Amino acid sequence: MKNIVVLVSGGGTNLQALIDAQQSGSITGGKITCVISSNPNAYALTRAANHGIPTEVIRRKDFATMEAYDQALTALLREKQADLIVLAGFMTILGSTVISNFENRIINIHPALIPSFCGEGYYGLRVHEEALRKGVKVTGATAHFVNEVCDGGPIILQKAVEVRTGDTPEVLQRRVMEQAEWQILPQAVRLFCDDKIKVIGGTTEILE
Repeated sequence: MKNIVVLVSGGGTNLQALIDAQQSGSITGGKITCVISSNPNAYALTRAANHGIPTEVIRRKDFATMEAYDQALTALLREKQADLIVLAGFMTILGSTVISNFENRIINIHPALIPSFCGEGYYGLRVHEEALRKGVKVTGATAHFVNEVCDGGPIILQKAVEVRTGDTPEVLQRRVMEQAEWQILPQAVRLFCDDKIKVIGGTTEILE
């Protein structure tokens, strides 16, 4: 049974999708053992507490340097014996120490079909604003491993979502969450916990 540690900063809707998947029995090879927030007021902490999941808070501004924060977060993740780290709306950049210590063990969910609308600065509503500005007919979400290139790690799963006439960024964001993010993130976690993901030369092979 793998220890899953989820990193959050906000409302925790993707965390809730993971909790729901765990409770429904679709994630059997792992268990959410801790939720770590960069924001002490994140509602995601309440979601975790409501399900008896231990929580921690670690804020970037409490550390003088990025390096000190990076070392502290790495130490906390080791203390929690994290086998898998899931970024579920975590709004603080991970440093090289965390990434190198947990290579191909950190999964992020991005609200677009990478390599579209990704990279530095592409998060939250901006992703959907840019998709609408470009006039794409299809967008979606991507579950991927994290490396030192922003949104550049090996892709695990993707799911497409239709863009509709009259969509606002907010409406599109909600559709992408409901139809893609909340589906493929738990699937990616399940695949990892069942040892079904193989990384070969920067891409993944799903062993199912």
